Amino acid sequence: MTDDIWRRDEVESPCIKVCVIHPEARLCTGCLRSIDEITQWSRMTPEARRTVMEALPLRSGQITKRRGGRAARLAR
Repeated sequence: MTDDIWRRDEVESPCIKVCVIHPEARLCTGCLRSIDEITQWSRMTPEARRTVMEALPLRSGQITKRRGGRAARLAR
C-alpha cells in the first residue's frame, strides 16, 4: 500500500507516523504538533498550516528524551 492516495496539492502534513504524545510537553514526538493541531489539520486553511509548520522547528527543544528502557538498564 502506498501513501499516494493521501497526497494533495496543499501544505503537506508533517506526520512521520511516529504518533506518541509526550506526557509533559503534550506534543507528538514524531511531528511536534499538539493534539489540537493534529485533529484540526484537515480543516485548517493553508495559511494556518504554514503557521504551524513554521513553529515546529522551535518546538523540538520542548521534548526531552526519556531516560529509561533497555538502554538505561544496560548502562548500570
